[in-house]
Amino acid sequence: MSIWFSISLLGILAVIPFHFLSVEHSKLEGKYGADKGEKIGSILGMISGWGIFVFLIGLWISPQPQFLVPILQNIIFITPLLGLLVLQTPLVHLLVGIVFLMPGALFGIKGVTEIGLKESETHRPDKVITTGLYSRMRHPQYTGAILSHVGITFILSSFYSLLVTPLVIVVNYILCWKEEKELVREFGEEYEHYKKTVPMFIPRIRQTDKQQ
Repeated sequence: MSIWFSISLLGILAVIPFHFLSVEHSKLEGKYGADKGEKIGSILGMISGWGIFVFLIGLWISPQPQFLVPILQNIIFITPLLGLLVLQTPLVHLLVGIVFLMPGALFGIKGVTEIGLKESETHRPDKVITTGLYSRMRHPQYTGAILSHVGITFILSSFYSLLVTPLVIVVNYILCWKEEKELVREFGEEYEHYKKTVPMFIPRIRQTDKQQ
């Protein structure tokens, strides 16, 4: 296992405490005051959010063995990257990757645009968002991260990245669990009701009449 992959994997684990602290809004404001506590929480949120994003990229592109799905393995898709590199991907890997990456990117981007970039970075919503994509799943950005991880892993045929996919899913679940614990503390029954009616990761296809 390469040093860069190890650093990326440990980096993801290392930023979890930063994320935990960033969503403890009441605790930070009680300890440092409203303004300073909010600033500290925002900084910690940006460190954890961008940190996980950067270290995920590290998992994908670090030097590592490639895996191969033994179906149509002789059909290779070749494309230049930035005029410097040439990506050679088995067609099956490319197709599977696109199936995961396209909805993953959609969920991630749409999740950010609907809640706002600032709230996404700092994990400090002003209210419970229950419209749009958030009426179908509670954490579209984390769902997008998981799907995108699987998609890019297949496109790049990254063996170690594939092996740690269960850990990536667990980490995203832990982050959601902590966020929701604090959201219940801040919004009470409103968020409890939201949890009961909207799935965490798997989008609900149909909406109830009340939400339509």
